Amino acid sequence: FQLLLPRISYLTLVTDKVKKHFQKVMRQEEVSEIWFEYEGTPLKWHYPIGLLFDLHASNTALPWSITVHFKNFPEKDLLHCHSKDVIEAHFMACIKEADALKHKSQVINEMQKKDHKQLWMGLQNDKFEQFWAINRKLMEYPPEESGFRYIPFRIYQATTDRPFIQKLFRPVASGGQLHTLGDLLKDVCPSAIAPEDGEQKTQVMIHGIEPMLETPIQWLSEHMSYPDNFLHISIIPRPTD
Repeated sequence: FQLLLPRISYLTLVTDKVKKHFQKVMRQEEVSEIWFEYEGTPLKWHYPIGLLFDLHASNTALPWSITVHFKNFPEKDLLHCHSKDVIEAHFMACIKEADALKHKSQVINEMQKKDHKQLWMGLQNDKFEQFWAINRKLMEYPPEESGFRYIPFRIYQATTDRPFIQKLFRPVASGGQLHTLGDLLKDVCPSAIAPEDGEQKTQVMIHGIEPMLETPIQWLSEHMSYPDNFLHISIIPRPTD
């Protein structure tokens, strides 16, 4: 079964057709919770699809071949996802956390319930204008500031089992100069930066792109965050061929 999926969505949000397709040929007693696996690794549904691809398969040929499972749910590796309400709750929790970092939660708290719903429906229905009408407010900052209070980011390393790295990081240095992606990595994940005399062994990916390390982190946060308002940064081994 083949699908074109948005990088910014979640597997469990866009796989109703997959479920219907395979359930036709399965005995009902064999069907429990759907989950996905790539080359032996269960895929975390609460990570956006684009992040999962960057982390696990970015140097492979498309289409990305994922195995769909309907039983033997890997309790140790994955969160349960019994309904779209679970995905919505996770998504809104991330947006609220990001706004706490950026604006001390002032923007999201001033919004009404219907605005929160519009963010979610825009993502769920893949309608950018509907989503952006609300989300652009979360991307603004006072004109007297040079950026957000802190940058919402998570760094994922393909070669380790530990969860993502996340810490407080300001977009502007105390002297007023803008911090870059390179500054962030030096501070939080120095192993991702090549030693001066050595070769680069890793790739730094955001949305399938390898941004320049000189890029201001504030610009990346405004333009390359996922809909949950986080910059999801993948550190993957550089292909050797």
